[in-house]
Amino acid sequence: MPAFEGLLPQKHDKIVQVLLFRLCEWHALAKLRLHTETSLELLGQSLRQLSDQIRKFQSCTCVAFQTVELPNEAARRQRREVAELQSGQRTKPSRSGPQCKTFNINTYKFHALGDYVGTIRMFGTTDSYTTQVVSVYPLRCLYYIADIHMKCRVNLPIESSRGFMGNQTRKTWSASSLHRSGGIQSSGGSAKP
Repeated sequence: MPAFEGLLPQKHDKIVQVLLFRLCEWHALAKLRLHTETSLELLGQSLRQLSDQIRKFQSCTCVAFQTVELPNEAARRQRREVAELQSGQRTKPSRSGPQCKTFNINTYKFHALGDYVGTIRMFGTTDSYTTQVVSVYPLRCLYYIADIHMKCRVNLPIESSRGFMGNQTRKTWSASSLHRSGGIQSSGGSAKP
């Protein structure tokens, strides 16, 4: 990859170039919109080659260079530590200045790479589903939806507080009155239409 060529010494440059190629190859195969058994076998083979290259990068290249926190990361960590000292959660401050950072492959992102082939076989291509957490509409949204669908007044049978005594009444509710009252509150029985 020309943009990255010659940035590092020759030995490490070759490792990084191959790693970048393996990452691009794996990513292209993982994001295909149509998979066959052959493409899934290629994805598995690509993952094995990528894993070997990542381990080689970690054992050869990463140990040859000392890396530290970026200035904004160090400042953020120091602000957090000062706040912890003031609140009493921490008793002694750590050393100031940027701390050493190492390449860590023991993270979920690397662990999850091995699950792609099985997941694609089970659920289909990665563009056909989402892992986003789905939440229930907030009550405010439900009132808005009710307002849209109930622009005109609607007759809803609602029991009055005297409903259990046999004097059931029929009240007319609009979406705005539902909103003001916090919804329809029924006393448990059903009203006669």
